[in-house]
Amino acid sequence: MTEMSKKTAVKIAEVLKVVAHPVRLRIIELLEHNEKCVGDIVKGVSGKQSITSQQLNMMKDKGVLSCRRDGAKVYYKIQNKNVIKLLYCVYDHCEDE
Repeated sequence: MTEMSKKTAVKIAEVLKVVAHPVRLRIIELLEHNEKCVGDIVKGVSGKQSITSQQLNMMKDKGVLSCRRDGAKVYYKIQNKNVIKLLYCVYDHCEDE
């Protein structure tokens, strides 16, 4: 690996910060294989709609997720598939201990 630029280091830190939350990790896990509407995500994380929407928007703003509207429903999916690879690495590390 080549030396990391300051700009790249900042971007990596932002992505790590945005996924480093239990609810956001569970959302990413829910979206790993297919997109889901906000209502299904709220049910999947057993959360409140307003808090879940905040978490979704935060990850969308950092390029982790993308969304599309279909009538009254908003569907989210993973935009940056590398986040899944990263989380599997961390998960494997935590499971080994």
